[in-house]
Amino acid sequence: MASAMTERVTTVDEAPSVWVIGDQVRFMGTVEGGNLSVVDVTVMPGSGTPPHRHASPEIFRVTEGEITFGIFADGPPRIFTAAEGTVVTVPSWLGHNYSNQSGRPARFTAVLENEMMQFFEEVGVADMPPAGPPSDEVIGQIMAACARHGIEVLGAN
Repeated sequence: MASAMTERVTTVDEAPSVWVIGDQVRFMGTVEGGNLSVVDVTVMPGSGTPPHRHASPEIFRVTEGEITFGIFADGPPRIFTAAEGTVVTVPSWLGHNYSNQSGRPARFTAVLENEMMQFFEEVGVADMPPAGPPSDEVIGQIMAACARHGIEVLGAN
């Protein structure tokens, strides 16, 4: 039986993208008929996420530079740096974060559930934000979106 589906080819330069704080998130594609999406994320020096957790498991593959990951479970946090080619798998509800502690941009590709894509689409902006920490207003908007999308920022009250 022939399938009506066809292949899709998306290059990093052609992919739709948004900026989420200091990270450029490119929407590379979704698995048709499934619940998985692929994003390519450029993390600028000094950028990253706060410790958080959510229902979506994630698989990260560092494709350029180094990304520092934190894993937050029982006991002290486990912090490690992942070089190019390293794959990090984070199961559902495991606290984690990432950051770029180097002096140059780093990139990773991630596989995640479509619900996480909706979060990026909601909070993302078209233009690269100004350097420096985000404003209180932007932080408030991100925190509200986290609550709507089932993302728990660890340590936030």
